[in-house]
This record gives sequence, C-alpha cells and structure tokens, in this order.
Amino acid sequence: MRITLGVLVLGAMLALVAACASTQGSSGSAGPRLSQLPPVSSPADNPTTPDKVALGAKLWIEPRLSGSGKMACTGCHVREKGWTDGLALSRRDNGDLNTRHSPTMYNVGYATTFYWDGRAATLEAQVLAAWRAQMSADPAKASAAIAAVPAYAAEFQKVFGGPPTPDTIVKALSAYLRTKVSGLSPWDRYEMGDKSAVSADARAGFDLFMGKGRCAVCHTPPVYTDFNFHNIGLEAGKPKPDLGRGAVTKNAQDNAAFKTPTLRSVAISGPYFHDGSGATLERAVRYMASGGANDPNKSPMLVDTKLNDREIAQLIAFLSALTSDERYAPPALP
Repeated sequence: MRITLGVLVLGAMLALVAACASTQGSSGSAGPRLSQLPPVSSPADNPTTPDKVALGAKLWIEPRLSGSGKMACTGCHVREKGWTDGLALSRRDNGDLNTRHSPTMYNVGYATTFYWDGRAATLEAQVLAAWRAQMSADPAKASAAIAAVPAYAAEFQKVFGGPPTPDTIVKALSAYLRTKVSGLSPWDRYEMGDKSAVSADARAGFDLFMGKGRCAVCHTPPVYTDFNFHNIGLEAGKPKPDLGRGAVTKNAQDNAAFKTPTLRSVAISGPYFHDGSGATLERAVRYMASGGANDPNKSPMLVDTKLNDREIAQLIAFLSALTSDERYAPPALP
C-alpha cells in the first residue's frame, strides 16, 4: 500500500501527541519510537527490486547520461555531503548556474511532490526533468549510448526485458533513489535504547525542537518534514523574488513558499535553504529561531522563539544527532 502524505503526517502527529503525554519515546526506554521511519513504497508501474536498484546505482554515477558525457547525477548529490553538493548554487552540465540550491536526495521516497516548488508530481517525473535540464541531455541519445555498452544492454534485458530506453533508465534511477533512507542515526539508536548514543545537549536540544523552538511544527518526525510549502521570508527585499510554489499554483498566497526540507542528516548537507543563503547550520538555525525576515506572505507558524545561545547550541547538537552513518561504495561502471 502506498504511503501518502496524509498517512505520514497523521501518523507523525499521533506520535507527537503520544510523546507529549509521555517522555518514554524520547528517553531511550519503552514507548513509541518517534523517529522510526516506515517502509518506502514504490509505484505499481515501477516496483523496486534488488536488480533494478543495482542498475540504478550504476546509472547514478554514469557520465554518459549527460549531454557532455562528463556529468553524472552524483555530481550534484554526494554521499559525504548528505546527497547535496556543498554549493550554494550549482552549475548545469552546459555551464548555466542554477537559481536554487541542490536539495538532498535523502528520504525522497517518502515525498509526494518534488523540487523546491513541488512542480513534479512523481519521483520519476523529477528524475526525467533533471536529466534533461540539469544534465543537458537528450534522453533518446543518452539511452542509445547506454545501449551501446554490452554489459548495460544485458543488465537492462535482465531487469526490464528489453534495451535501455528513457523510460527504463528513469525507472532504474528512481528505484535507486528510493533506497536513500537516512534512518539509522545516533538519535535513532538512542530511541532504540542506546543511552550513550547522544549527548546531554542533544537530548536537551530535542526538547527544544519539540517545544520552545517550535521546529516540529513543520519539521515533523519521523522524516522531519511536513512535506508542505512555507514562506520563511528569504525572498523579502530581493529585486526579483523567486515565486517558488506560487509559480506552480498561480496562487499569490503561495508566493515565495518552498518545500520544507528533511532535517535528517542536515548537519552534513549545507549550505541551507532553497537559495543556499544559510552558509552554516548555526546561521540557518538562528535565522529560523528569530522568526525570519518580514514578508507579507510569511508563514504565521514562523515566530521569534527567543532562543538564547546555549539553546541554539543544544538544538544544533540534536540536529547533528540526526546524521545517519550508512556506508556507501560506488559500483564499478561497465
């Protein structure tokens, strides 16, 4: 059964209610585990299989998919940088500078809309669009280049029963991306009973995250996002503000609203925000804790929480404890 946004948010909110009623879920003892991620589902027309994921893992680092033959998907999404690229704004394969920061690929399998503005309705649609735009590729020509590699031709025949096509390449990449789950962090281990997994500051930071800091209002466990769009004031005063979600919905109330990013592995995925303007995690936390800049469309959920320096440090300690440490070894290319 496909996990929908409503199911995730409802489940998370029920868990939040339970956590507020009892501290057991955040103390490492028996009780609801607030941060436990559900299984990732896949669409009926693209079921996830081990062979498909293995094929997608190769395509993920395959520069022959790009227009120049030099850029791979992993050029903008690096494991050590939380599946981002560490840049405020990256360049496309053709050299053009992007206008938005490369988002993390962690936990995209739980999302129901894609890109910062939610303009893609499925992961497959997002992969195809990025292949064309970010990698400056003609999918038909790139598919032919992949088909000319005997090992790839054999692997596609095994997985899809035919040669590489734009559709099957997109499906293999999407299946691979659905495995990018940031779900075993020190905080997860703490919730599972390892009381030595996090510091006292991280535990205090969690209490601030759920309470005074108001972070969980939008960054709802277990994925630490509400999958929604909010204006946090970052476009205020810019000569040409990015309309964000408003450009998609054509609703002025959505202007300058952008998708809430997951905070899992956030400590390694900077810089932050849709425009990459948050150079460090501390700067990003301080901006959000201050209530953001003035904007007529700014979300009413964003307010000055009046956190002091000690509390900011504790909040950062908690966020750092959400960094997963799964291993990644890139496969060999044929």
